[in-house]
Amino acid sequence: MQETHINRARASLRQALSWYSSKTRVKPHSPTAALQTELEVLTNSLEKLDSSVIHIAAFGLVSRGKSAVLNALMGEKILQTGPLNGVTQWPRSVRWTPSTNSKVQVELIDTPGLDEIQGQARAEMARGVARQADLILFVVSGDITRTEYQALCELRQTQKPLILVFNKIDLYPEIDRKTIYRNLQQLGAGSLETQLTRPLEEDEIVMVAAEPAPLSVRVEWPDGRISYEWETPPPQVDELKQKILNILNREGRSLLALNALVQARVAEANIAEKTVAGLDADAEKLIWSFVRYKALAVALNPIAILDVLGGTVADLALIRSLARLYGLPMTGYEAGKLLKTILLSSGGLLLGELGTSIVFGLGKSAAAVASGENATNLTAYGSAAIAQAGIAGYGAYAVGRAAQAYLEQGCTWGQLGANTVIQEILSQVEPNTILYRLRQELQQNLGMPND
Repeated sequence: MQETHINRARASLRQALSWYSSKTRVKPHSPTAALQTELEVLTNSLEKLDSSVIHIAAFGLVSRGKSAVLNALMGEKILQTGPLNGVTQWPRSVRWTPSTNSKVQVELIDTPGLDEIQGQARAEMARGVARQADLILFVVSGDITRTEYQALCELRQTQKPLILVFNKIDLYPEIDRKTIYRNLQQLGAGSLETQLTRPLEEDEIVMVAAEPAPLSVRVEWPDGRISYEWETPPPQVDELKQKILNILNREGRSLLALNALVQARVAEANIAEKTVAGLDADAEKLIWSFVRYKALAVALNPIAILDVLGGTVADLALIRSLARLYGLPMTGYEAGKLLKTILLSSGGLLLGELGTSIVFGLGKSAAAVASGENATNLTAYGSAAIAQAGIAGYGAYAVGRAAQAYLEQGCTWGQLGANTVIQEILSQVEPNTILYRLRQELQQNLGMPND
């Protein structure tokens, strides 16, 4: 299943890149050099999928031991640590090979403290890393402070899988350690203005001692002498390492695919927003031209049902014409799917208008057939035709405005659209996985129906 998710995500990104890259060359109102940032996001997301690199970023306030945690995971001291605040001045990535049989590669990203004095630029840099990360480690070293809680809430808003790492447990007696652990489990249940979207699960909190404090050890020598030496215990990170390995093996590639698609969705939405800017007047003119065309075509067609089918064809043509105006992708299949979505999401209003139009169409056809016998039937035909034309025109305008709103989101709901593939992945994730827990939050953010 994970391989399917990767392949679907790769196909979606390739389609988006193919479309938008070609449009930059042929459409004057389409993405131009000003949109290279968004195109680079799509390109980088595809390259990340092809390289199968999972990014795990460590965040936290200063002196919580972020670098030490990553060093302990790697089994060697690569990242600089020290007693002073702000040792990590900028994000730094290191490659980690946690398992020889893993199908994904891992980059561990160390970040500056989120609360460093005069460190706003570094904090912004860290938030940028969070948007690119596939898994977040939030490191604390005791009861969480208000600043840490607010930072944790901000990171949870990125809707990435997150593990809360309680570091430096060697500094606490067992009873205090358990109390702090229970307090961490209750996060989100308090009355702070900013709240977590949901409380942390028990297995989303891991206790570690990444760089235990040296212990004084009594040494008895053969000659009877007694001395005391300082000995540093080994790091206690096995539980955290095993949890990360379980995530990578069970859902790592699905996680990679989902994050790439979420990034692509944002990039496509930005492309669409910039593409349609300044085209509102042209879109309004186009919609009204189809309103007139559809009303006239339906009114003049004397054959019941065919007039309604002709109106449907006009609606489909309107949707595709708007897409061409904006320079955004829209196939005939997608236009039909969008029209169906618009009809069903209108609260029954458009479907009701369609039914009324059919009734008037049948009356119009009957009047047309009988017009040779009685001239007054021509008046009946005209009345029915005018009423049906008004209904058809209203429907065309409603469809046009709804399609316009859709297109401004970047057409991410096609067969291989980012939203479509995201929804596929979320519907297939297994229970008791970290992605399953995030499913409801992601669905709400993307405007998807919850299961």
